[in-house]
Amino acid sequence: MDPSEIDMLFARTLVGDPEAEDAWAAVHRLRLNGCREIFDRAATWCDSDDPRKRARAANVLCQLRRAPLSDDLAGETERLFADESYRLIAKMLESEQELLVLDSAISALGHLRNGEAIPLILSFQDHSDENVRFAVAFSLGCFADDLRSVDGLLKLTQDTDTEVRDWAVFGLGVLGDADRPEIREALLRCLNDADENVSEEAAVGLGRRQDQRVIPRLQAMLDDPEISPRILDAVAGLLGLIEKDVQQWTAADCKSALADKFKTRR
Repeated sequence: MDPSEIDMLFARTLVGDPEAEDAWAAVHRLRLNGCREIFDRAATWCDSDDPRKRARAANVLCQLRRAPLSDDLAGETERLFADESYRLIAKMLESEQELLVLDSAISALGHLRNGEAIPLILSFQDHSDENVRFAVAFSLGCFADDLRSVDGLLKLTQDTDTEVRDWAVFGLGVLGDADRPEIREALLRCLNDADENVSEEAAVGLGRRQDQRVIPRLQAMLDDPEISPRILDAVAGLLGLIEKDVQQWTAADCKSALADKFKTRR
């Protein structure tokens, strides 16, 4: 990628709303064509007076990858500058106050998968802004089996914000394999969450742990006219099957299989 194209893409990342599709398309192109020039430009933006630039620096640095040799090559290429990027973003968070930057930088720590970041991520779990707490839940989910992350996710399953709870339950119950009484109790509590996404993620987590206490709630979910993929995932977990085994199942199929294995009502 030549310097003029790099300049153009960095400029495009700042156009319009931070969530604008075109701006994110530019971020993705920079990420997938990683090189020293792109890293150096993003690193410079980490110290910018413009919070939009600092946020975009974190967005780019956290997923820089070596450009593929050919457009025909499939799959992910080598990550670039991960350690350097971690140090830059961690340093930013030492004094950062802007919400947009906090959201981007905390999320970036999750993408970078450096376990040293966990205490720093946890330091923001009580932040007043729900988007920042969501970034915390996302990033802790990237370390879902670390005991420190588990403790943080357990707390966030009781967050006042629906999306934060949803991602915390997803990280705790689905992304992670940790299994201890506190996790199961949290997932049981979340089965009755007012938000459907939260309750279904909790069902999946309990199904994966083959906790039969999910069965009554799961049977009620199977009475709904539409069966979500998550409900099928929960059934598959309880039965010791995998997702593809139950993809075509109806509610009646699920109830029949549960009844045969656990002697429940059909």
